[in-house]
Amino acid sequence: MSWQAAALLLGGGVIFLMALGTPVVIAFLTVNLIGAVVFMGGLGGIDQLIANATSSITSFALVPVPLFILMGELLFHTGMAVRVFDALDKILGAIRARLAYLTVIGGTIFATLSGSSIANTAMLGSTLMPDMEKRGYSKSLIMGPIIATGSIAMIIPPSSLAVLLGSLAKIDVGALLLAGVVPGIILSLMYLAVIRLHVWIDPEAAPPVSPVSVPTREKALALLRDVAPMGLVIFAVIGLIILGVASPTESAAFGVLAVAVLALIYGKLRWKAVEKALWGTLSVSVMMLVIILASATFSQLLAFSGASAGLVAWMAGFELGPHATLLAMLAVLILLGMFMDQLSIMMLTLPIFMPLIGMQGIDPLQFGIIMLLALELSLATPPFGLLLFVMLGVAPKGTSIWEVVRACLPYLACTLILILVLIWLPGLIIWQ
Repeated sequence: MSWQAAALLLGGGVIFLMALGTPVVIAFLTVNLIGAVVFMGGLGGIDQLIANATSSITSFALVPVPLFILMGELLFHTGMAVRVFDALDKILGAIRARLAYLTVIGGTIFATLSGSSIANTAMLGSTLMPDMEKRGYSKSLIMGPIIATGSIAMIIPPSSLAVLLGSLAKIDVGALLLAGVVPGIILSLMYLAVIRLHVWIDPEAAPPVSPVSVPTREKALALLRDVAPMGLVIFAVIGLIILGVASPTESAAFGVLAVAVLALIYGKLRWKAVEKALWGTLSVSVMMLVIILASATFSQLLAFSGASAGLVAWMAGFELGPHATLLAMLAVLILLGMFMDQLSIMMLTLPIFMPLIGMQGIDPLQFGIIMLLALELSLATPPFGLLLFVMLGVAPKGTSIWEVVRACLPYLACTLILILVLIWLPGLIIWQ
């Protein structure tokens, strides 16, 4: 069978099944079984596929995934995250559009503690949105920052998706987590600038500033009591990796321990909260591991059938330079992001993209961060961006999906601009 026919059978089969509404994992596993029979010699091929699948999910590099998820779940269910937002609200004081700024600043801090974009968006929506509505913020100033900042957890460590990307693409996970720090901070600053511009153009989008101010003593107390201790968690996750003291797996374990200790000190470590956190971690982790299993075997079939090598050779025939190659990959990721979830996109594209970046001499860290940003962009890309529907679920009654889309467009533009900058200025990523 030619590589074109093999690629059509495998890739086209997955897309066809997903278009019929088949769950992602079932679609990939079905195509994997068919591919094993066609390309690997019948039932013997299926036995080999099962053996390969087992090794794909027993990798030590995947241990940080459930630990990072548990860390975010504990922060959410113990109420520690809400304490941070209450303290930041006092510290910001009487600033117009204060809650919009709080969304970005607090959401960025929570992103460094949770590692989950969905958890970040849900927490921001449930915590800040009712108060912003009550005070008369415009819908666009409510929903735009929440969606944008919610998705930033995908790039700022500890990002669960970054761990998965590093594991699947054989990129150093610790280096990839650290590489997301500078782009994540830049993106947050760009979001703050968009809010400032929004309020300058349309002052009515935010209510007038309240004359009531919080005493400096109370601000300092809130900072020391509720915000500063979170530095322990950030240090456990990021600082230990930077210092070379711990691997990503060990730092994830220290992060969970730090959250548990702080919750215990604050008297918030209740059994009910721990139970909810463990159940949430279990459900998300199992889903991710099954998808990784399907992804790894799909990649092996692409390679075994000759589809990967054929696609790479075909792309090489265009003689694109590194920048043009990254732009072409970005276009593919944005297009797929309109219809597919992030894990499915990674599963489909990584077996093809990784040989290409090796051939072009592109630094894997640069590619990894650009891919994470592109996947972050796809979280809020219509018509099927996941965070659009998460936002719609907590938005006021009568809000349409297109209102949500319009609210986040300026923030999507920020992400796209940053991606283009990083293609030409990789030094912002490769600084370790």
